[in-house]
Amino acid sequence: MRELSTRRVAASGACLVLAPAVCHAHAGGHDAAAWTFDAGVVVPLLVALVAYALGSHRLAVRSARGRMSQRAGRRWFLLGWGTLALALVSPLHAGGEHSFALHMTEHELLMLVAAPLLVLARPLGTLLWALPHAARAVVGSWIRSRVVADPWQALTGPVTTTVLQAVALWAWHAPRLFGLALASEGWHVVQHLSFLLTALLFWTAMLERRRMQRHPAVIIGCLFATATVSGALGALMAFSSSPWYAGYAALGMTPLGLTPVEDQQVAGLLMWVPGGLVHAGAALAILARSLRQPRHGRQPWAGITG
Repeated sequence: MRELSTRRVAASGACLVLAPAVCHAHAGGHDAAAWTFDAGVVVPLLVALVAYALGSHRLAVRSARGRMSQRAGRRWFLLGWGTLALALVSPLHAGGEHSFALHMTEHELLMLVAAPLLVLARPLGTLLWALPHAARAVVGSWIRSRVVADPWQALTGPVTTTVLQAVALWAWHAPRLFGLALASEGWHVVQHLSFLLTALLFWTAMLERRRMQRHPAVIIGCLFATATVSGALGALMAFSSSPWYAGYAALGMTPLGLTPVEDQQVAGLLMWVPGGLVHAGAALAILARSLRQPRHGRQPWAGITG
């Protein structure tokens, strides 16, 4: 029986790509394959996209050099924005109400894909150019002031962001808080914001050029620490023999045909394996570049952040 259960858990991982259609066929009453056009999500996504497009256009008009330098950033931004939309608006979001594994997939897309892509895009300068000239000057001066710059440097320190993300990850997966997010749409939004914002801060620290150049060992240590912390939580879920979350347990069989325990085990594997691979892979890439870095010169780091 245990072997059969293990096979079902492993096979269901591959079936996640078919989940929206399966959910639609089995959800009953609530359309789990529906797109989620919540104004609180769609409007900020559209505003960000329009602002970035406007700022990018103004930079391109300003100079040919600006147009060339923006190409890589535009690609990263569109990929990151598209991943956010996929996680928060597509049927994956509605499916997460019926399956913890789908809910975990949504979280992994936010933290492991969208966040680093958006950080690689370096969108702040482009977004500033979407503002009128007077407002751009005021906001730019405010951002450069020590009142903002000093706290920002402290907040985006590698160790600080590693701790913040780990706290958010473990705290929100505690049964009480996770149950609160399942029961309340407002708390669900807070949960997603916590994951996305801490991930953005984390990847900002990990992919900042000067820190990678001056303190690669710290960055690498934080990446491996994060892989360990998230992997440990995922492993606990994967090996648990009882469901942690009453909200999912009460639903019974998931649309993918899994019991609540098996659904949780798949979710644990998703956190454990992809999460560990992304963080460990980033650490190894930075280690390889640091070993190739010449004693003088800064150019070897330029390729990492576009």
